[in-house]
Amino acid sequence: MTLTPDPSKPDPSKLDPPKSEAGRGEPEKAGWLARKRARPGAGEAVKAEPAPPPPRKKRKTGITALFSGLMTAAVFLLVAVFAGVTLAHREFSEPGPLQTDKVVIIERGSTTEDIVETLTREGVVTRPSLLWAVLLWRDISSKFSSEGANRRAKSGEYLFRQSASMSEVVDVITSGRSIQHAITIPEGLTSEQIVERLMQNELLTGEIESIPAEGALLPDTYRINRGTSREALIARMASEQRRVLNEIWSRRAKDLPLRNPRELVTLASIVEKETGRADERPRVASVFYNRLEKKMRLQSDPTIIYGLVGGKGSLGRPISRADIDRPTAYNTYTIPALPPGPIANPGRAAMEATANPSRTRDLYFVADGTGGHAFAETLEQHNRNVARWRQIESMRAAIPAAPGLQPAPGMPAAASADDGATAPQVQGFSQPDRRPGQVTTPAPAGRPAGTPDPPAGRAAPQPN
Repeated sequence: MTLTPDPSKPDPSKLDPPKSEAGRGEPEKAGWLARKRARPGAGEAVKAEPAPPPPRKKRKTGITALFSGLMTAAVFLLVAVFAGVTLAHREFSEPGPLQTDKVVIIERGSTTEDIVETLTREGVVTRPSLLWAVLLWRDISSKFSSEGANRRAKSGEYLFRQSASMSEVVDVITSGRSIQHAITIPEGLTSEQIVERLMQNELLTGEIESIPAEGALLPDTYRINRGTSREALIARMASEQRRVLNEIWSRRAKDLPLRNPRELVTLASIVEKETGRADERPRVASVFYNRLEKKMRLQSDPTIIYGLVGGKGSLGRPISRADIDRPTAYNTYTIPALPPGPIANPGRAAMEATANPSRTRDLYFVADGTGGHAFAETLEQHNRNVARWRQIESMRAAIPAAPGLQPAPGMPAAASADDGATAPQVQGFSQPDRRPGQVTTPAPAGRPAGTPDPPAGRAAPQPN
């Protein structure tokens, strides 16, 4: 049977060839031609292909996300810290509120909070929180620094200048530069008298357990901070005495009749009590050395006083005949040599003079009425000097006493007897160049034959 094609249906042979699955037209060719598309024919509609969607961003997870968050927070934190530090530094350096210089005491044992409160209360700072933060930071950082002690605030008495900035305030209280006070210990005081002075000084603190040995302290001016302990100052004075004495002993004249440094201090203490004039000390020391070499008693009144009252220092009355004749370990009227120890604490100048005395043959000296002494090699010369002094005494005794009266020009000043000296007292007169603890009374006239050697520098009082 023969099939007749249906005229209404198109001839399959005349239809366009089927497109491939890949290109929907001609079969896809290999290589770069495979990606080439056939151009549409004339009048043929172009079918738009949809654009592929953009790739989705992958979300960070785990360690990456944590690190990213931390970095972001760190950046914000650094910016905030930088702004805060800049602002704080500006306030830290600005002039402070003080209108005048002010002294503030930071008590021993104060905490950081106590220090901030004290400085705020005294009007030194107006931003306590900023000061507290700075002090706390310095305190923490000091624990990791080799110079930790230099970074922490310290107790003490501080001077803050007018308009001192907070930076200057911190520098002052961490430097420890407290106000320095001067304490002067005069030459010629006994150790007991020195301890008494220190106990009366309100700048010092604490007790003194025991009185130091006589002659063990160096009289001088010492710079101290408020709150220094009395024991610490005593230890410092003793250390200075040892240092100075060793230096002086090493430079002493080699022919001195002294066996050790203690004997030097002993004789220097007698020289210290005999004269307050620096130019006379070497010559007074020479008199005592000459008497020692001739086996003569020193016969110095200050040794009588020390033998009677010890470290008290002052007898409170003139020396009597009974005092001179009373034997004690220190009475150089009765012992033929140096006393067993110092009778006071001599100064550096007296020790220097005793270690390097003048080269003289003097054996006597007597007050000359001017604050100094007249020296003599022989008893005859000495008697003339004593007679001259007696005339001066008579002139003073003839002048009526009057409060506030001063000697006329050329009239010598009277000696004082606050240490038990035997010189007569004239009310209203004073000796300007005389210091506490010094004795400048007249030496005696000659004694009858058979009596002890005449004293070197004192007038023997009349028997009671």
